[in-house]
Amino acid sequence: MLALAFPAIDPVAVEIGPLTIRWYALAYVLGLLLGWQYVRYLAETRIEGLTKRHADDLLVWGTLGVVVGGRLGYVLFYHPSFFLANPAQILQIWEGGMSFHGGAVGVLVAVILYSRAKRIALLSVADAICAQVPIGLFLGRVANFINGELYGRASDVSWAMVFPGGGLEPRHPSQLYEAVLEGLVLFAILAAAVHARRIVQRPGTVAGLFFAGYGVARIVGELFREPDAFLGFILPGLTMGQVLSIPMVLIGLVLILRLPPLRPAGGGSGR
Repeated sequence: MLALAFPAIDPVAVEIGPLTIRWYALAYVLGLLLGWQYVRYLAETRIEGLTKRHADDLLVWGTLGVVVGGRLGYVLFYHPSFFLANPAQILQIWEGGMSFHGGAVGVLVAVILYSRAKRIALLSVADAICAQVPIGLFLGRVANFINGELYGRASDVSWAMVFPGGGLEPRHPSQLYEAVLEGLVLFAILAAAVHARRIVQRPGTVAGLFFAGYGVARIVGELFREPDAFLGFILPGLTMGQVLSIPMVLIGLVLILRLPPLRPAGGGSGR
């Protein structure tokens, strides 16, 4: 069976003496910085009620939400028994182990607390934050591919690869599928939405599109991704990622459908 050669890229991007910086860490940092700049742009040009100062504050709040929520989500969703027996390792995030769904909950909590503290519209903040998330998702999935982790299921497609640690069978490069779906495609959809005047006049619509869009993209991507060895399928044919994504789709649909009808074109002064 023919298979593409896996590009053996060193997971360490930069090494200076005892200091090592991995691609995954760079993906997190670059994702946060690019996302911050995009939120500043949206606050200035598209999302009413937000300022660049709000975007600067949200970088800090969002980072805490991602790190704390992502780690606790991984602990609770994927390895509760292990971390219950080894609680000291919960803080050892440098060993790996972050959950997107946990990070999403963490950021949601941070956004709610921040919007209340600053007395600004929660849904407007949510729209701005959600619009930039695919940037980090894309970079994170590319880093997963470089690390040779979270690889796909065995396949005979011509672009299948033999991943280190994945046995001798060629597998789907599912990290790249998810990078395209969760990153590029979802970002394009949200960018089109946030630049559509009639949509941006309905705070919460962009956030709803993100939740529903990510949920669908993750469910589809998981069809090609090898289930976690220590979990397998949670329900018949469903992985943990799919199970956790179903509520996201429902939340997104509720956010979109519960909003009032669009105002007629020409009404209002939305940007």
